[in-house]
Amino acid sequence: MKTVVIGMLGTNLDRRGRGEKRWSTWRPTVSLCQHEDLLVDRLELILEKRYTSLADQVRDDIASVSPETVVNFHFIRQEDPWDFAQVYSLLREFTDGYEFDLDKEEYLVHMTTGTHVAQICWFLLTEARYVPGTLIQSSPPRRGEPAVGSYQLIDLDLSKYDQIASRFKQEHLEGTAYLKQGIETRNRAFNDMIAQLEKVSIRSHEPILLMGPTGAGKSQLAKQVYELKRQRAQFAGKFVSVNCATLRGDTVSSVLFGHVKGSFTGAVQDRAGLLREANDGLLFLDEIGELGVDEQAMLLHAIETGRFFPFGSDTESESHFQLIAGTNQDLIAMVTAGKFREDLLARLDLWTYRLPSLKERIEDFEPNLDFEIKKTKETAGMMVRFSKEARDRYLRFATHEGEWRANFRDLNSSVTRMTTLSDGGRISAEIVEQEIHLLQQRWQRGDKRDLNLLQEYLADAQIREMDLFDQLQLENVIQVCRDARSMADAGRRLFAVSRESKASKNDSHRVSQYLGKFGLSFGEIAKR
Repeated sequence: MKTVVIGMLGTNLDRRGRGEKRWSTWRPTVSLCQHEDLLVDRLELILEKRYTSLADQVRDDIASVSPETVVNFHFIRQEDPWDFAQVYSLLREFTDGYEFDLDKEEYLVHMTTGTHVAQICWFLLTEARYVPGTLIQSSPPRRGEPAVGSYQLIDLDLSKYDQIASRFKQEHLEGTAYLKQGIETRNRAFNDMIAQLEKVSIRSHEPILLMGPTGAGKSQLAKQVYELKRQRAQFAGKFVSVNCATLRGDTVSSVLFGHVKGSFTGAVQDRAGLLREANDGLLFLDEIGELGVDEQAMLLHAIETGRFFPFGSDTESESHFQLIAGTNQDLIAMVTAGKFREDLLARLDLWTYRLPSLKERIEDFEPNLDFEIKKTKETAGMMVRFSKEARDRYLRFATHEGEWRANFRDLNSSVTRMTTLSDGGRISAEIVEQEIHLLQQRWQRGDKRDLNLLQEYLADAQIREMDLFDQLQLENVIQVCRDARSMADAGRRLFAVSRESKASKNDSHRVSQYLGKFGLSFGEIAKR
């Protein structure tokens, strides 16, 4: 393999006069070819044409100390060597036009000569692999040493530097711990998800989609992502959060995109809107599936361009924000049903993470319980603890019998009740028994209220694994099927609006497909 050095002529450092004294002075370009352990087969020297005389002298001197080194000149026209954009463009043009032969040659980029701007540009071009080589930094000699000086190869594969790699690992661990709020979670799938999310949060500004049941912690995780990025100076703006399920009617566009004064009755002044409020920050849209298709289209345009029209305005507003979307719905099914835009889902689906329910990561219950207990000191100003008997009883119930339908919201409410009722900062076994009884009653009331009809067709275990949304929807579909004369009649009732926009009105097939998801058939329902 031949060694090829690419560098710029040092108009100051390489200029040491023409007399013999120049040999006693360090000249980085010439000295680089004087090292016995570095054989330079070819030197690609970049310079402005007005410095050709100096370059000729450098080439002649290199020929005298390293006759095997071929020196080639590459002329550039540099109006301002301190103009970053201009210097980068010139060097990028050089690298784009240069024919690298990696099978026969290895490349060193000499970053000692040239302005600091040029050195930064060489670093960026090499790090991005526009120059498929290694940086080489030459240094002047210490007092009393030969003028040849020294050199150092700089490998940009930082994983090879133990100290740096250890620091990266530590920063990564600190980042994941921050996203988990310091909770020592044990569920491997959850920990793996958070580990990747930490990397994505730091390295990407693209949208993130958080999926999972209500109460699984989507909004809290979004806030932690924002705080992590703000600590790294990636955000100057605010964290703006809204639950789209709370937006109704004509106010949706106004809340999100703003409006101008007089655009509708009651618009007595301009409103900036949440997108503009989140400029240079993070916008968290929870339950994004609740947005109408018109707002979805406007949101997609805002994500892709950073621009949008406030309600009633002919002038676009501008906002650059990162979006995190949350949902507990099946967005793919909503796309199929025409309720969610496929192009918006494609834009959101770059980084998608599903947060498991509390029951799916029940091994994390105890550390999360400790976290909730610890929070009481911050919120209530007192430290509360379980007695050993009470803690053991509560954990047995929580991990073996607990429904935790609202996930961490159930846990938070439960801890709040017990700590409030505790005397002397001690949660007793009696308080735990009262709490267990209360939770059991609430979950049983939920069964009686929501599941009577479903229990005629599904096993209790299957029902418990369903979201309340799915339970209520299926219950109503079953009731329609019971009242219908045929499956086609049920389909016409269920899909009366959406069927008109479809070329094929095979309503029976749609009913059959929906029921099949739960292992049911129309015939089975119609018999009862």
